[in-house]
Amino acid sequence: MSKWRSVTSGVPQGSALGLAPFTTFLGDMDGGIECTLSKFAYNTKLCGGVNMLEGRDAIQRDLDRQEKWVRAKSMKFNKAKHKVLHMDQGNPKHIYRLGGEWIESRPEEKDLGVLMRSST
Repeated sequence: MSKWRSVTSGVPQGSALGLAPFTTFLGDMDGGIECTLSKFAYNTKLCGGVNMLEGRDAIQRDLDRQEKWVRAKSMKFNKAKHKVLHMDQGNPKHIYRLGGEWIESRPEEKDLGVLMRSST
């Protein structure tokens, strides 16, 4: 366990003040998004139904929008953390890219501490 130390600057962890800059800076992240975008402290999750090609194309367009948004904010995604989890046995398992890089597909992934598994 860490020892207590005096904090000379910044916002204490768990403070409501830490959330204000976060929501202000990331508030427009979901502009134009067609699928479901969930934002958490240091993570975002893009979800969409892919029972037809239109669903696949919508997810790819949203990934392209996110990449443009990140560049406009002079930020970078940690592309090593991007994963695709294909749910449902009938999922056609399309591949997606973020920028010029393909996103790895995984059979299981932890989501907010819960292990999610594809049902194939």
